[in-house]
Amino acid sequence: MSQGPENRPPPPVIVRDLAIADLRAALVTGWRDFRSEPAYGLFFAGIFVAGGLALTYFLVARGEFTWAIPAAAGFPLIAPFTAVGLYEVSRRRELGLPMSWLAILGAVRGRGDEQILAMGVIIFVAFGFWVIVAHVIFSIAIVEAGAGSESLDFLFTRPGLVMLLIGSAVGAIMALAFYAVTVVSLPMLVDREVDFLTAVFTSLKAFRENSAVLLAWAVLIAALLFIALLPAFLGLLVVLPVLGHATWHVYRRATEREVR
Repeated sequence: MSQGPENRPPPPVIVRDLAIADLRAALVTGWRDFRSEPAYGLFFAGIFVAGGLALTYFLVARGEFTWAIPAAAGFPLIAPFTAVGLYEVSRRRELGLPMSWLAILGAVRGRGDEQILAMGVIIFVAFGFWVIVAHVIFSIAIVEAGAGSESLDFLFTRPGLVMLLIGSAVGAIMALAFYAVTVVSLPMLVDREVDFLTAVFTSLKAFRENSAVLLAWAVLIAALLFIALLPAFLGLLVVLPVLGHATWHVYRRATEREVR
């Protein structure tokens, strides 16, 4: 049963001394979590990969390149929500709790107060907003190039290159804002009984206090996800679980000296 707002524990205190070494340690421990419980990682990553392939195939088959490319580019935005079950696996391993599919799949409900589901709605709204913005940028570039939406040749024209630059800049800004909001908030909602607004503000504070290291973590995540996307999303079957588990350990290190 969830507690009332007045009975909930205070949010954790954020440390200010995250280091690159902590990121390396998180990756090592994340890999260890994945190797210990690969079935869960492959399950959640498989859902993500299947969803990405299905969405891309549907749009490409219909010749909707102006929707397919933005959707494929923005699809990693929903990866943090997919990783909720992975956070629960790492949490249980850390505490020595038994693993069960019921408990892991039930993690999406958080502490029984639907706070993670509320975050999920925000995540999917953000993804939809990105797709619409990118589609508008894409469509303007096609009109400027005088090309048809059924061909990608316009990407090699001046308007196409400008579109790629603008789209990349807008996407990077949106992805960074999204990352700052979710990097600590989603693991915290799995770990503690807090409301999603408290989790979001704590995540933003963690990003502010450790901006250089968490920016490095964001760049590493983006690079690994990009590489994993290239072989028809299949690299995500390993990369996504390892990054999900590792993000849990980054969160735990960022809140290591919390007040109980």
